[in-house]
Amino acid sequence: MDDAPPLTGTQQLLFDLSLFPVDDLPAEPGLPPLDRPVWTDNKAHLIMRYLRYFVFITKHGTYIDGFAGPQEEKDNDTWAAKLVLESEPKWMRHFHLCDKKRSQITFLEELKAAQPPCEYPRNIQIYPGDFNDKVGDILACGDIREKEATFCLLDQRTFECHWSTIEKLAHFKTAGHKIEIFYFLANGWLERALYAQKDLDVLLRWWGRDDWTQLKEMSRERRRDALVNRFKRDLGYKSVKPWPIFERDDGGAVMYYMIHATDHPEAPKLMSRAYRKAVYPLEPLEELNLELFQEPL
Repeated sequence: MDDAPPLTGTQQLLFDLSLFPVDDLPAEPGLPPLDRPVWTDNKAHLIMRYLRYFVFITKHGTYIDGFAGPQEEKDNDTWAAKLVLESEPKWMRHFHLCDKKRSQITFLEELKAAQPPCEYPRNIQIYPGDFNDKVGDILACGDIREKEATFCLLDQRTFECHWSTIEKLAHFKTAGHKIEIFYFLANGWLERALYAQKDLDVLLRWWGRDDWTQLKEMSRERRRDALVNRFKRDLGYKSVKPWPIFERDDGGAVMYYMIHATDHPEAPKLMSRAYRKAVYPLEPLEELNLELFQEPL
């Protein structure tokens, strides 16, 4: 993986802010160009790596996973919930894992049972059912205090996550930093899915407005930007960046955009580092201790 070639041409991972209408939206922090792709097999590692960096600084945290079962049931190395639970140091204390498929719940129960004793008390809650229905229960659980660093992964296949669910997450806290959201936007097949979906209520719930029909005529880049701007304008996030998740280790098509929505000033830099290092071996804790901030965020 260290020999992966740098991206060229249209695959360059440059955050050209001219692509995003700025209007009255918050300015994005400048980040260095990215010269290596993260591909689908590594998207779970990207999430784990970022949370490892962030929690190494905060020394606490709550993780919510709305579609938490393994997408590839025979490949634990691409299972975000497992990677996050097993990440060291184990300072993330609260885990809320949801999935609607019975087989996935079985995997989650087995994952919970397999966790070794921890120096710190950890709370792992599993929610069978549709995350759109369960999100209220999760938010009301008492773990998510105003100063609790809280992260929500929404690794949907295409249209499963309702916009109203994202609104509940974004507006839950009234002080401190918002719940950070990692939202996976299908890109490689979204045009086909928009035209193929016959139940129009599915699309209305997903987009949250009746102008979803305009998405059919947009380019992939304009759809991406429209979603980024909604996270900023409608939900109030200060930084929203679309991190491309490629088809293969040498680039290829962008299969997803991982939309990272945050209002913490250090978060974009930590995500940039996580993206650049996602395919490399984890840094020793001693190295992180020297390189990352020492004061809680």
